[in-house]
Amino acid sequence: MSGAATSTPGPIPEFKQVMGHPRPLWMLFMTEFWERFAFYGIRWALTLYIVQQFYAGGGEGQAPASRIYGAYLALVYAAAIFGGYIADRIIGYQRSILLGAVVMSAGLFMIAWPDETIFKIGLATVIAGNGLFKPNISTMVGKLYAQGDERRDSGFTLFYMGINLGAMFAPLLTGWMAENMFGGTPDMPTYKIVFITSGIGMLISLVWFWFGRRQLGGIGRPLEGDGGKQKVLYVLLFCLVSVPVYYFLLAIDAAKLQVVLTALFLLLCGMLLMEGIREGQVARDRAIAMLIIFTFNILFWCFFEQAGSSFNFLAEQIVNRDFGGWIFPVGWFQSVNSLAIITLAPVVAWTWIRMGRYNPSIPRKFGIGIIFNGLAFLLLMAALSGMVVAGKIPFWTLFMVYVIQSVGELCLSPIGLSMTTKLAPVRLVGFGMGGWFLSTGIGNNLSGIFASHASGETGMTTDSALASYTQGFWILMVGGVALFVIAPLIQRLMHGVK
Repeated sequence: MSGAATSTPGPIPEFKQVMGHPRPLWMLFMTEFWERFAFYGIRWALTLYIVQQFYAGGGEGQAPASRIYGAYLALVYAAAIFGGYIADRIIGYQRSILLGAVVMSAGLFMIAWPDETIFKIGLATVIAGNGLFKPNISTMVGKLYAQGDERRDSGFTLFYMGINLGAMFAPLLTGWMAENMFGGTPDMPTYKIVFITSGIGMLISLVWFWFGRRQLGGIGRPLEGDGGKQKVLYVLLFCLVSVPVYYFLLAIDAAKLQVVLTALFLLLCGMLLMEGIREGQVARDRAIAMLIIFTFNILFWCFFEQAGSSFNFLAEQIVNRDFGGWIFPVGWFQSVNSLAIITLAPVVAWTWIRMGRYNPSIPRKFGIGIIFNGLAFLLLMAALSGMVVAGKIPFWTLFMVYVIQSVGELCLSPIGLSMTTKLAPVRLVGFGMGGWFLSTGIGNNLSGIFASHASGETGMTTDSALASYTQGFWILMVGGVALFVIAPLIQRLMHGVK
């Protein structure tokens, strides 16, 4: 392994501009669209499938299903650390993305097999592949723009819309197919079809990037004569070896997994900080600022990711989804977030511009995001305490919860991706992006633990949901206000990065 970064150095090529942005941005946009189609295609179904397939539909399966879901998401994001490092130091970004797509495709087809062991091996394989894919395609977006290019943030926002377009269509299509094709019904969806369709989406992403990568020029390619094919083989072997490790981590108690993830996060923080110190005072301060924001990112995703766990059970059991005899599919709630992102992203971007010199700093935008997440839980508190009729809360309440959370996400997630590419030490940008995703992953694992409490031991009830969501509201509001208070300190540490 080379100790130096293997990505091709030098100036950014003169790209053809399309709609004011480098042409390769749109290729990366569609590559990520299909990858997110695959990812979100299975996201809505995982907890419901686990309860139905391995717990015979019993309420006692909700808590373990939520913990498995949280652990899966956590490891998906944690694996990004290794993927970022591998791209930075070993095989380059392009080859990492291609290899990750191949491995993910295999895992998605594996989880369609109705055996619990093979199912978990499939999830572990998806984790291994996603670790190579996810951080590096985001890093590639940042590499299309020169330092100081004012289009960088808007480029990431457009890229984020690609993510959400894939995330919006996936639950709609896979949910409809699961309930209406191959013998599926609303009461008994054919989840196998969900997973197979998602695997096909991942293959499309692979093919799209394979042919489109020529647009990138030398960006993301390893240096000539750097043992490319041999190193790719080594990385593939590493992926195969990592699958049983991820399988083991999926199987252990979520609290023990949290210890592992926390230790990994602290190690990553230490490495990024040491690299920042090596590069000088400014790089050190920027690394510290980035790591503080990573910590608050954990808080946000802990509660945001109830969308794929406890909110599924809430929708299935406690939300009135009956529209004159037609039942709104549970999986379609997952598309509300993406639809809201696509609709509101231009509004939020316009708002930041119109605010001019009053435009909030990056830390305060994060604080606003956390507070909006808290307001979503406030609405759930109101619904569960005062709007229950015949054991059900109104449809619009959960619908608006997703919308309000989406506003919070727009204040935080696309800004975070761009921020990381600007604040991370120059030699470890991919590794820094891995840190961003690891902080997200830690939040995801905590979300599974939190969701298991919301479901209780025998399945979700109005009382168990109200107690948990009330707790979530107060934690989020305290965290959001705290970030607002310390925002000026963080901004000084960023040394002019906006």
